[in-house]
Amino acid sequence: MTATDGLFDGPVRALPAKRLRGRVTAPGDKSVSQRALILGALAEGETQITGLLESADVMSTAGALRALGADIVRDGPGVWRVTGTGGRFRTPEAPLDFGNSGTGARLTMGAVAGAGAGAQAVFTGDASLSQRPMQRVLAPLRAMGAACESADGRLPVTVKGDGPLRAMAHRLPVASAQVKSAILLAGLGADGITAVIEPAPSRDHTERLLPLFGAEMLTATGSDGAGWAAVRGPARLKGARVTVPGDPSSAAFLIAAALIVPGSEVRIENVMRNPQRDGFVDTLIEMGARITMEEADPPLVNRGAPEGGIPAGGEAVVHYTVRQSPRLRGIAVPAAWAPSMIDEYPILAVVAAFARGPSRFEGLAELRVKESDRLAATQALLTANGVKAEVEGDALIVHGAGGKPPAGGGRVQTHHDHRIAMAALVLGLGAGAPVTVDDASMIATSYPEFFEHMAALGARMEKAE
Repeated sequence: MTATDGLFDGPVRALPAKRLRGRVTAPGDKSVSQRALILGALAEGETQITGLLESADVMSTAGALRALGADIVRDGPGVWRVTGTGGRFRTPEAPLDFGNSGTGARLTMGAVAGAGAGAQAVFTGDASLSQRPMQRVLAPLRAMGAACESADGRLPVTVKGDGPLRAMAHRLPVASAQVKSAILLAGLGADGITAVIEPAPSRDHTERLLPLFGAEMLTATGSDGAGWAAVRGPARLKGARVTVPGDPSSAAFLIAAALIVPGSEVRIENVMRNPQRDGFVDTLIEMGARITMEEADPPLVNRGAPEGGIPAGGEAVVHYTVRQSPRLRGIAVPAAWAPSMIDEYPILAVVAAFARGPSRFEGLAELRVKESDRLAATQALLTANGVKAEVEGDALIVHGAGGKPPAGGGRVQTHHDHRIAMAALVLGLGAGAPVTVDDASMIATSYPEFFEHMAALGARMEKAE
């Protein structure tokens, strides 16, 4: 029972659960999956990927890379081979359709810009992706000498790899892993060192993967807390073997469900543990969540890696055991923590609704330019189900129910946002009455096994009117 089999297209209702029990292996990380495909397509030779997330977003990126000349073959569930182009993309016959994948579109823009082989590609996507800003990627690519065209800073966008780019140091006003990664990928085709400086470190999967493919990387954290990442170009990447770890952003929904449903105990295996992705779990533990973790034994490693191996995809992997936690406390989360859990705020807000006292989450401007205005959508999700919540500037305040379950019973507009849909359905598992979402079909963009995994743990979800 997956999000792609049609059973859960359209409206879906989550019913209050008695308890959740069992063991689930987290799906492959979407960010690492996207990057492994793109780097494999840029590299010379063959890249072998194990544990690839076969979601709609990742498959959209795979399709675009095939159109650019990479040979991408599925050998089995999660097992893929990429024969790369050696950094010489071809001009595709039709526009590249990235569906709902902002990561795939933005990173591939950087890759095409840096390829320098005269390839020209038009980037398109669905209605949601077409509303998301691309100018913050296009501006630095133009500054490096890439030819980029867009009518209003949104899709459709045309990018041409038109020769060697200029290496540069670029300072981002807002931490963004997607913008940083696009610049670094373009920097592979520049002469010299291309550096990106962020006000705070963002997720660093690109920096961890690039050395596996033979690129020379430098990373650091400044005395002011700024994040630095630099790559030396021109670089010729070589095919690699990558094992994709489990996605902490998808595991967050399983963790939250176990915390709020009485009598629950759930084990979630093979989850990435990364300093730039750990904010959600670390925040929950401060709130009083009963979460224990253990390192994966034996650890997942990249076959053919240096002696002793290295963690999967350059990442550490852990197993979580999560038990229902009736004494959660409200918490104040500063803006500095936002980059480490930016995708998890909708589900964190759901957990906060079950806590004692208010929670305040600062620095959430980035949520306004996701698949939807996630800040407004999260507030609406909560208020529709009897939870008092306010937005003040770029902050979200959630008033916990004092350890009691929220009323539930609401119908939530998802705005075609997979994380809003999953957060609302998890709320329904712990609320006093069922919670309905207007559409669940887009959950397949990031977590195709969501319904299957929830059902295996004892959750009840059904089609709704």
